[in-house]
Amino acid sequence: MNTGKTPSPAPGVESSAQPSAPAALPHDAKILVAGHRGLAGSAIMRALKRHSLPRVVGVSRAEVDLREQAAVRDLFARERPDYVFLAAARVGGILANCRYPADFLYDNLMIAANVVEAAHRVGVAKLLFLGSTCLYPRAAPQPMREDHLLTGPLEPTNEAYAIAKIAGLKLCEAFGRQHGLATVTLMPANLYGPGDNFDLEGGHVLAALLRKAHEAKRAGSAAITVWGTGTPLRDFLHADDLAEACLFAMACKECSGMFNVGSGEDISIAALARLVCETVGFTGGIVFDPEKPDGMPRKLADTGRLNALGWRARIALREGLAATYRWYAETCAKHGPEPLSP
Repeated sequence: MNTGKTPSPAPGVESSAQPSAPAALPHDAKILVAGHRGLAGSAIMRALKRHSLPRVVGVSRAEVDLREQAAVRDLFARERPDYVFLAAARVGGILANCRYPADFLYDNLMIAANVVEAAHRVGVAKLLFLGSTCLYPRAAPQPMREDHLLTGPLEPTNEAYAIAKIAGLKLCEAFGRQHGLATVTLMPANLYGPGDNFDLEGGHVLAALLRKAHEAKRAGSAAITVWGTGTPLRDFLHADDLAEACLFAMACKECSGMFNVGSGEDISIAALARLVCETVGFTGGIVFDPEKPDGMPRKLADTGRLNALGWRARIALREGLAATYRWYAETCAKHGPEPLSP
């Protein structure tokens, strides 16, 4: 169990991710971050440190298996948190989602069910649940609003993950209606940043591209191969911007229900690949593999609801990408071809 040790800040990003509003969580509140070593969870830990909130408990997969109800109930009975950030999840890119749909569905269902129920048992003041913009229908209008959820078929390549997370979101709503549990769900755009999974098969597109370009530069390769056609459009959100949104939503009394979180801009995968190569310094070519799936044609989140309450993203993609690459090169790449475990 981690109590007080927070992941190191991302080089060059800490100063950019300033709070969107003063933290209003009680200084003596006990805060539980489930999944504190992952991409989102480690960013939340950094944000809690920036806001000088001292009573923070981190929970990783190695410490407590959140799929086991008894273990989760014991954890909550022992720690009795006031606020819970549920950042733990099985996540991955298109390849991982296609290969392991049962794992994505089962693990995320069990995590959500156990944590939300245990939070209700001990009477937490508020729980924040992390969803994703990939929960929206494949053909959702763009930009996607919160009321577009469940209005059409899901993207097949991430259907299992999306169904599990939608169930978790609805579970939060149901516990609120029946038992008065205060919850808020954030729907972040494509996340990136320090602590990401740079595995070429299990990672998300931006992290995988960074690693491909880095290793191609090191090997003197003529080109890198990018899955799909390069035409899909994605909104990329730095994890430290998400973390500030999480603290903002947790502290904001008006924040209940569901809110999109994104940068407000999108970029094609082809343009992203070029930006990654520029950042890394790889001057070779980019080859697209149209035999591989593209995923949703476009995912741009309408962040108007959260913006209206005072939160906005602050880290530009070029700045965040450069800082993420520095972190990768200093923390992961120097240890060999396989990244460190988050």
